[in-house]
Amino acid sequence: MSYMKKIWKKIKSFFKIIGPGVVTGAADDDPSGIATYTQTGAQFGYGQLWTAFLTLPFLTATQEACARIGAATGKGLAANIKEHYNKKVLFIAVLLVFIANTINIGADIGAMAEAAKLIFPINFVLLTLGFTALILFLEIFISYRNYSKILKWLVLALLSYPITLFIIHQPWTTILRATFVPNIEMSFAFFFIITGVIGTTISPYMFFWESSQEVEELKAKHLYKILGRPRGLKKFLQNLRWDNLFGMLFSQFTAWSIIIVAATVLNQNGITNIDSAADAARALEPLVSSFSNAGLIAKVIFAIGIIGLGLLAVPVLSGSASYALSEAMSWREGLNLKLKRAHGFYGVITIATLIGLMINFIGINPIKALVFTAVFNGVVSVPLLFLIARIARSEKIMGDYRSGKISNILVWSTFGIMAISAIAMFITLTQR
Repeated sequence: MSYMKKIWKKIKSFFKIIGPGVVTGAADDDPSGIATYTQTGAQFGYGQLWTAFLTLPFLTATQEACARIGAATGKGLAANIKEHYNKKVLFIAVLLVFIANTINIGADIGAMAEAAKLIFPINFVLLTLGFTALILFLEIFISYRNYSKILKWLVLALLSYPITLFIIHQPWTTILRATFVPNIEMSFAFFFIITGVIGTTISPYMFFWESSQEVEELKAKHLYKILGRPRGLKKFLQNLRWDNLFGMLFSQFTAWSIIIVAATVLNQNGITNIDSAADAARALEPLVSSFSNAGLIAKVIFAIGIIGLGLLAVPVLSGSASYALSEAMSWREGLNLKLKRAHGFYGVITIATLIGLMINFIGINPIKALVFTAVFNGVVSVPLLFLIARIARSEKIMGDYRSGKISNILVWSTFGIMAISAIAMFITLTQR
């Protein structure tokens, strides 16, 4: 009995550690991510599978750097940029993340509505309005502590892809080779999708969200100090590292699973372009092939996943944009505050979400918009990574808690890889 108690105690300790890292990792596989990974597998088969493995150490190091910045300084990324860089740098950083996040919000809301239409014959406009209202209500009127508990469990919606991965027959030798041996094609289509894959994996909103949420965690655990370093920082950073690592592993394993499933189910059956939610849902049909109406059941599972992840991701997108702008303007900010104490913060959340909603009414294909959003994120991330690398390694800003040498090398490598990918995409575009 004592042995079982020890195991149960360890399990409880593990779930206590789970926090912003897991939520950020799950939000990384948002509707935009699912669409981009599905398009990757459908268009190139297993050809870009290596990106899921290659980006894992870079994603983990970058997110840990962002989390460390928030935990060590007790301030979000934008607040640190404001304090240590000039106003022009701050303005550009905040503008980039606000634009990228707003476009992403619009694409995700549109995808949620498109997915819901697979099940319910309801007007697209009504669905987008309904989802927008629900998201704003949850984010503004539900306390952060309760809301974060909900967010943690929405990650289960992602499990349908790994389950499908192991249900269907897979050419594992080919898959393992494609996972560890990079394959490069010198074409615009290839670099466009590569930029999108990296952009949806290492996204601007994650930088600001992770750093700000670590500050929220410090406040919730009563470790926050107005002046000086937060209390109990060594233990907090240790838990932070495990939380972050687990979140990023989960994120990239799911991305890897989605690419494989799309390659096996779609690409090998001649489907190389994802034009609608129904096309993307077909990847999950093997999961329910033994049931009658397998196509409908696959659509239901896909819709639940997209809607669940949209409810997870859109608040992260609007919240991170609001953290960035509120910190830049020195407004009260935080999801732990009530509306009457943080009008500006919740005002930005509302504006970003409503602008995102309106993007759906200008005639863009919602599923295509998800991939374009990922590519835009890949380009925007480059200058922000430059700032993150400098801040995380600065002894003046971080003190004894600055990033180590290996972490620093990985973050700078992330900056270099994403810059090269974006440049290669633009060069191949001019040669078309």
